[in-house]
Formats: sequence, structure tokens, C-alpha cells
Amino acid sequence: MSNRFSQITPEILELSALFERNSGIDPALYEKYDVKRGLRDITGKGVLAGLTNISEIVATKTVDGKEYPCEGKLYYRGIDVEKIVDGFINDNRFGYEEVAYLLLFGELPNALQLDKFNRILANYRTLPTSFVRDIILKAPSKDMMNTLARSVLTMYAYDDNADDTSLPNVLRQSLQLMALFPLLSVYAYQAYCHYHDGKSLFIHPPKPELSTAENILHILRPDSRFSPLEAKILDVALVLHAEHGGGNNSAFTTRVVTSSGTDTYSAITAAIASLKGPRHGGANIKVVQMFEDMKANISDWTDEAKVADYLTRLLDKQAFDRSGLIYGMGHAVYSISDPRARMLKKFVESLSKEKNRMEEFQLYTLVERLAPEIITKKRRIYKGVSANVDFYSGFVYNMLDLPLQLFTPLFAIARIAGWAAHRLEELAGGGKIIRPAYKSVSERKEYIPLKERK
Repeated sequence: MSNRFSQITPEILELSALFERNSGIDPALYEKYDVKRGLRDITGKGVLAGLTNISEIVATKTVDGKEYPCEGKLYYRGIDVEKIVDGFINDNRFGYEEVAYLLLFGELPNALQLDKFNRILANYRTLPTSFVRDIILKAPSKDMMNTLARSVLTMYAYDDNADDTSLPNVLRQSLQLMALFPLLSVYAYQAYCHYHDGKSLFIHPPKPELSTAENILHILRPDSRFSPLEAKILDVALVLHAEHGGGNNSAFTTRVVTSSGTDTYSAITAAIASLKGPRHGGANIKVVQMFEDMKANISDWTDEAKVADYLTRLLDKQAFDRSGLIYGMGHAVYSISDPRARMLKKFVESLSKEKNRMEEFQLYTLVERLAPEIITKKRRIYKGVSANVDFYSGFVYNMLDLPLQLFTPLFAIARIAGWAAHRLEELAGGGKIIRPAYKSVSERKEYIPLKERK
């Protein structure tokens, strides 16, 4: 039954060929009609499609009316993220919950407000009765993002006010999902490991006194043990992934779907589907796999010539997955630097020392230095190339012994704060369904009666 369900039959192949024959569009037409493919121009700059208060990405500066690339900066509600991270690190506390509050409500919480917000999230970290047994354990999937999406859609059935799109109700739903994403993701992974790999099943309940980062490590690890440094670095990674402008694919998806008037669970599930794509949330997995292949094929990781040769072979589609890409390098907006990668790198070295993996860290820094030079020589590019946040985040997760299957769900666990903020902002001020234009380039044809068709 399942084999027939998954099989591509000769009839399907024939229909697929028919589609390809009748659906091609001449690439020259995009230039002719000035179509911004991917809603971006040739330099990668996005088409202006909306306004937001939530976050700002800065990659250029204007001098005498002309734009020039600059060191990348990221602002959450107008506040430099680097200063936010420095603030909670200097205070020796966790920052993700504070950032979620800032993104949602537009201002930093005071101590009392932050404590109250943490208690709200802790109270919401409880799944409906039998949800784990009936929803997560009964249909385990090898893909945690699909399981997360299914779980979020199922939450609709447990909500008596699921279709209420008033701001208080959507805020309540958003906070509940923010609190539950770690449970839904990690429990899905535990179920898969148990039923498919024969491992022991661990379903640890979350602890109300722990932060989001601490709870992730607590419910994931069989012994629930983790070091303070591990939890703090995971917390920083969550902060840096929490939001990244309204134009990123999953945030834009959230706003597009929200503008139709649909419910929160459907809108967030659409965002999850977007993030699952390897061009968006799955890139850090590719970075880790690329480096594993690199380590296996380079005898001396400190030899610049050998590393440069491997990177060249990557671009020439002769190494790793033969895609012609150096994963983790380049970004749609940033050119000189991605501030998230810059900030994360500060903590990666400390974790590398704790985990005794400094040789790998040195290899990462070498690739970070060499790759832009090699890409610039080999490719025609319209802006600078630098390491993006995926370059180091996968290495961080790997050092934390987090499984590959949870890399993208961890992105979702962080980004639900940004998605919720964008959904609320769209509901509060959107008013119109988002509907961009597509130009038809199909030829007009006469209708042919069925009996006359060849």
C-alpha cells in the first residue's frame, strides 16, 4: 500500500513530461518585463513590499546619495542586537525570553515584567492531555519539521477559540505556541528514535524554573545534564535566529497567509513549511555535512593550499554534493558581514575549547577567510560574500550533540517569536490581502471541442 502510494508510475512520468513541454518560460522575458525574480533585483536587494517596526537589517550606508556596502547590523525594535547580547551576557542571564518580549511588545521589559512573562511561558509549557501519546507517538516521522507542522495544525482542534483573530486571542495563541515548540520538536525526535531506531523513549517534562534554552537541553538529553556554557551558547543562537526582517521567506509567508484572515495555527504552519526548505532553514545542515566531507578528504586541515583546492572543487561541482555551492557563504542582503555570524563566532571559540575541538574551529575560520576570495575569482557577483549565520550555527549545534534532525526545528523554536510579532503587526495594520501581480506570457488559443482534438 505504502509502496504504491509513493511510486512514480509511467503515467505520472508521461504527464510530467507534458507539463514540462507546455510550461517553460523564456528567461529573457523576465528581463524584458522587468520582473524581479524572487522579489529581488540583480544585486539581491529586495522589492519594498511593506513596512514594519519589528526589525531592521542594515547592509549598506548612503554617502552623497550613493549606497555602499558596510558591516552588517541587525536591530530588534530599533536596538542593536549586539548590544542586547552583550547586555544579558554581562548580567550572566539568559536572553531569548527578553528578546521575545521586545519583538512582541516593542520595548525591553523591566525585571518585574520579564519575570511575569517568564511565568506566563512556563505555565503554557503543558500539552493537552494525551497529546504526546495520541498525536506525537502514534505517527512518528523521520522529518521533525513535518511532525512540528502536523502538531501545530492539530492544536487547532484543542482550541475553543481557534478562529478568533482578535489581537488578545492571537497573542494568547502565539505565546502558547512559543512555549510549546521545544516540546513538540524534541518529543517528535524522541518518538522517532524510539520507534525507528529502537532507542529508549525519554519524555522529560519541562521545568518551570528553566529558560527556553535550558529546557531544550533538559528534555533532549537522557540524563538532562548540561553545562552552563552549553545552555548560554544555545540561548545566544536562539536570540540571533529569533527574527530577521519581514522580507525573509518564512516571515513574509506568515504575513501573506495572515492577510487572508486565516487562523493562527494555519499561518504558523505555513511559516514552518517555508522554513523547512533547504534554501531557508535547512542550510546549516548542509554546512555541517560539507565540513564532514571536507575533513574526510583533506589530510592536513591547516594546509591553506589543500583547503583552497577543496573549495575550488566545490565551486566546480567536483566535491561534496556537486551543487557548485560553498554552504554557509553569502546572504541575500548582507555582503561585507552577517552580524549574527560575527556574534556567534565569539562564543564558538569558547565552546570549541570546552569540547576539545579547536582544530575544527581553526578549519572553520580558515574556510571563512578563503571562501570569499575563491568565490570572487570564480563567479560573477554583484556584491560582497561573507559567512552567514548558518556557517557557525550548525557547528554550534554539532558541538552541543544536537542531532541533525533538530537543526531546523531549533530555528523554528527561535523564529516563532518573530513570526508571532509579524502576524500581530499584520493583523493590527495590514487591512488588505497580499496579492502581487504576475504577468501572463501564454499565447491566446482557440477552444477545440473534445471530438476534434488529436
